[in-house]
Amino acid sequence: MLSVMLVGMRAVIQRATRAEVTVDGETVGELDIAPGGFGLVALVGITHDDTPANAAKLADKIWRLRILDGPDGREHSAADLDAPILVISQFTLYANTAKGRRPSWNAAAPGHLAEPLVDAVVAELRGAGARVATGRFGAHMEVSLVNDGPVTLVLDV
Repeated sequence: MLSVMLVGMRAVIQRATRAEVTVDGETVGELDIAPGGFGLVALVGITHDDTPANAAKLADKIWRLRILDGPDGREHSAADLDAPILVISQFTLYANTAKGRRPSWNAAAPGHLAEPLVDAVVAELRGAGARVATGRFGAHMEVSLVNDGPVTLVLDV
């Protein structure tokens, strides 16, 4: 029997100079970045045991993570630089590929549980002062971005 260790809410964070999400040819979310600036793209996955407390912790970590180059040459957070964040729900972050060639999605929370928690991450970020754009939950989304650096991190809370 294959056991799956559930860790909690997960996000893949990418530093970007451009990013947008389209659904059926319509742009539903994009980073509003000043010329020469940065933003963050956050792909957010939810698992079965996640709670609003996990959402708050993840939002705080995204908002305060120091991965953006500041004008002083030091690393700063989105909070420090008022950098925008594009949040996109991503159940595939919980794919289990340990056995066979077809991923199992058992660790991903079903939509009726996941959607309110992705919304909670967005609400927490906005409550902290972030400018947040989003994808469309459950839709087939096309995501395009220019990953700067490249900088890509996996966060588990």
